[in-house]
Amino acid sequence: MYISVFYALLAAALFGASTPLAKLLVGSVSPVLLGGLLYLGSGIGLTAIRLVRDRGWVGSGLGRDEWPWLLGAIFFGGVLGPVALMFGLVHTKASDASLLLNLESVLTAVLAWTVFKENADRRIVVGMVVIVLGGVLLSWPDQRVAASGNWLGPGAIALACLCWAIDNNLTRKVSTTDALFVAGAKGLIAGLVNCAVALSMGTALPAWVTVASAMVVGWLGYGISLVLFVMALRGLGTARTGAYFSTAPFVGAAVALVFLREAPSLLFWPACALMGVGVWLHLTERHMHLHTHEPLEHSHRHVHDEHHLHEHGPDCYEREPHTHWHRHQPITHSHPHFPDIHHRHPHG
Repeated sequence: MYISVFYALLAAALFGASTPLAKLLVGSVSPVLLGGLLYLGSGIGLTAIRLVRDRGWVGSGLGRDEWPWLLGAIFFGGVLGPVALMFGLVHTKASDASLLLNLESVLTAVLAWTVFKENADRRIVVGMVVIVLGGVLLSWPDQRVAASGNWLGPGAIALACLCWAIDNNLTRKVSTTDALFVAGAKGLIAGLVNCAVALSMGTALPAWVTVASAMVVGWLGYGISLVLFVMALRGLGTARTGAYFSTAPFVGAAVALVFLREAPSLLFWPACALMGVGVWLHLTERHMHLHTHEPLEHSHRHVHDEHHLHEHGPDCYEREPHTHWHRHQPITHSHPHFPDIHHRHPHG
């Protein structure tokens, strides 16, 4: 469990830092092309890592019924999401945009609870309400924005959050698959689509230094971050991973304030405090009750804990942790847990 928390927090830090860095590139690259370059850098970098790791191309291991989930995640999270974010950054300060991205965790949790039927404890719900209040406070326009009626920036960032919330819930469906493949495929397909759309609209390529900078930012903030996010999904479930990931905007805001010298708005610090309380409520959750594991067959990286008491065939690599196809027998017990890949049981 704790390693999954570490994955989620590190993913949040990488993604959070990428937002103000992308803000630096917005003026020299069109939003659509920038979104494409960010994901293309992610896809190329992760695919290269996977080829080196596997010493050549290895199949994804995705089942036929899993491909629609992955393609849906790519469309919402890899095509629509980054374009909406880049448009939003044009009309929003990087520090405010970074904190507005906390809405992603809220929307992720709402979809997980209402559509995908993931369990929601009272503490988690209260935490989400507090985060929403922080987001509303932060996005409340000052007199200058209210006079101009310019809600385009916050609205575009909110749309990006919704796209990524859908993406997060769809990605959970394929979270047992190789995380490098999932993140790399999303990067390559989304990057190529966005770049093709931008170029077809007559957008000119910027200087190669700008192209390389965008791809490096994408590799770290979108690629490595997504790999860690997928690994966290396995151990925490969608809503909880989203809660830990909601620390990302705080990192982004800190980078914007320290390195971009952006002056915070009057509502910045109260909003920051509210969001901090909401995140704390999530981090201190303890969910424990008697539950039953139904028979289950799948493949993922694991060690032999109380949930993995299976036998091995002669061709299985015994050193732990290891990955192979295995079967879970029914078991009833009680212990602290999250809705990970082994705890997706119903609640009364």
